Amino acid sequence: MTDIKVFSERVIDNLEKVIVGKRQSVELIVIGLLCQGHVLIEDVPGVGKTMLARSLARSLDCVFNRIQFTPDMLPSDVTGVSIYNQQKNKFEFRPGPVIGQIILADEINRATPKTQAALLEAMEERQVTVDGVTHPLPKPFMVLATQNPIEYEGTFPLPEAQLDRFLLRLRLGYPGMADEIRVMDDQQLQHPLETLKPVVKLKEIQKAIDGVKRIYISPAIKKYIVELTTRTRQSADVYLGASPRGSLSLARAGQARAALLGRGFVLPDDIKALAVSVLAHRMIVSPAARMRDLSSDRIVHEVILATPVPGGAFSFDIERKISK
Repeated sequence: MTDIKVFSERVIDNLEKVIVGKRQSVELIVIGLLCQGHVLIEDVPGVGKTMLARSLARSLDCVFNRIQFTPDMLPSDVTGVSIYNQQKNKFEFRPGPVIGQIILADEINRATPKTQAALLEAMEERQVTVDGVTHPLPKPFMVLATQNPIEYEGTFPLPEAQLDRFLLRLRLGYPGMADEIRVMDDQQLQHPLETLKPVVKLKEIQKAIDGVKRIYISPAIKKYIVELTTRTRQSADVYLGASPRGSLSLARAGQARAALLGRGFVLPDDIKALAVSVLAHRMIVSPAARMRDLSSDRIVHEVILATPVPGGAFSFDIERKISK
């Protein structure tokens, strides 16, 4: 797992040349990359959401496309369209910006639900269908979507089916005073993004993605993950809990975090560290809980505290795995 750790550190170090003081958020982005999952970056304007996505694209040797969502966009503006070629006497497919490898869906909640839905097939099945013809997407394929909070005027909440297709949701938050001063210094003469270079090749990305899948998850950890997601469905404060896709995503994210830290097996700490980012955005809080200003993040924290952590049997299983 050393190769994956070295790979991750190279990407993280490169991202931190642009994104200052947000190590945890940068690590989550790399975990999303290793899982081949999509990431929703949700925060107020001006904290670096778009810059984080662009920095990742520059750090990788991949095809990068950006979609700037607006209320007047059509689904064909995302997926592409078939145009009749009079010279060849046939229709030709003109691919849309979603056909790429690293896709920045900027301000995704400014588009109408119909246009947002154009991403569903691409995100889940890694293909787009236009006029009955299916077009596969290249590998790797990752959507980085930025979103402003829905309280802001002119936005549309993402449908639950689309939120469930995001592996992770993260928030950057405002930088500390020292970090904000450093950002001002770094950008005084030239933006650091302009000098950012790729640090990994396409074959290295695919090798790391394949390596993450081989990280060991013990039966006790699998049971722990399912118990967490089940408790989100049983909570009286939740109208809709995390889906089975949430369990799968939490397991895969745990594998990626273990590999990022140089381990060949998943620990309960990996699951606890990622549970909020993986599960909270998949839940719908009940109206009564919203009246008490209770967030899905808080509910997941409470579920973590209430769920027993795997004990002796887990430790024995890991010791046996290491000794082999």
